[in-house]
Amino acid sequence: MLHGKVLVAQGGGPTAVINESMVGAVIESRKVPTVERVYGAYHGVRGIINEDFLDLTRETTHNLEMVGNTPTSGLGSTRDKPDEKYCAEIFKVMRAHGIETFFYIGGNDSSDTARILHEQALAADYPLTCVHIPKTIDNDLVINDHTPGFPSAARFVALAFAGANLDNRALPGVYVAVVMGRHAGFLTAASALGRKYEDDGPHLIYVPERAFSLDQFVKDVSAIYNKYGRCIVAVSEGVHDESGQPIATKLAKNVERDAHGNVQLSGTGALADLLTDHIKTHTNIKRVRGDTFGYLQRSFLGCVSDVDQREAREVGEKAVQYAHYGNSAGNHSGSVTIHRTGFYSVDYHLVDLKEIAAKTKVMPAEFIADNGHDVTDKFLLYLRPLLGSGMPEVSRLRLNKVAKILNTPAE
Repeated sequence: MLHGKVLVAQGGGPTAVINESMVGAVIESRKVPTVERVYGAYHGVRGIINEDFLDLTRETTHNLEMVGNTPTSGLGSTRDKPDEKYCAEIFKVMRAHGIETFFYIGGNDSSDTARILHEQALAADYPLTCVHIPKTIDNDLVINDHTPGFPSAARFVALAFAGANLDNRALPGVYVAVVMGRHAGFLTAASALGRKYEDDGPHLIYVPERAFSLDQFVKDVSAIYNKYGRCIVAVSEGVHDESGQPIATKLAKNVERDAHGNVQLSGTGALADLLTDHIKTHTNIKRVRGDTFGYLQRSFLGCVSDVDQREAREVGEKAVQYAHYGNSAGNHSGSVTIHRTGFYSVDYHLVDLKEIAAKTKVMPAEFIADNGHDVTDKFLLYLRPLLGSGMPEVSRLRLNKVAKILNTPAE
């Protein structure tokens, strides 16, 4: 059961609902009589190392609820990816402060941090319960049906493409938008939920689960443009060729890398510009535009799925309940996972951290169309209930054209 001091931290990229999970964990922990204090680590694991703690026991419930309804990481975040040595420093700080329960909200790297800390605590015979609370807009945590943060980001992507489609139909041309997703294409695939009419875009959807050919890409764009007089393309930042080389590095002269040595794919705008230049160079299409959604899709205010909000709060609450009471197997540490039951409801389980840590889920083959540049109805059925209520709907004028008088065809 929960004793002494509890610590909550947020890691990785912010989302529209990550604060719901934090607030759920904090408020639920404060209900337990044996909990002495609830701390928040300011800027994730880096904040733990620096002993940068906020006493959330002293925060009002009203303000916590207000923060829960606010996108992005209220406690701040970090991109630090702790190894054994880094985690040993974290453990030393936790032990010095008498922290006996750690809730870490994040993706697969965050779950791995929780795993390492849990193992170090067991080796030291120190009573530290570690529970990972799922979060990622990429939707790439294994075992989970989906992850908090993804539905709201997917809602943004679907609506953004619906708007781009309206714009593109009014002023036809080719429009290419790059969506986050290094290894998993769920978020890019969500662009399909913005379609209503047969000729709506995105007409082409490219995800990293399929190899990307620049030659075929140009042919695909040209075919759609010749058919409709316009073309909208959704492409994952992580698309790569048959050898696994990112397309961004094939086309770019200079390649940026992040703190972990990975090719910098997000936030640069490079891939969209490179692909639009490639289209201009290899076709006769004149009006070609590109966008990179970048950080916009992560914490966009006013575009939050109510389903996502509810589940993000519940995984925070369930994490505390599992830490306090344990699961059916008697385990208190682990990762909270989401499982779909029926259409539409969910259940929550606590699984061993080793089953989640440092693993990546990708889109199943049944979600990707055989042509490699679209999604299937199974994906649409999977995603639609996650986007929540109140999705806007678009309509068109009927083309009841008036007969021409001056510009009649010559006989």
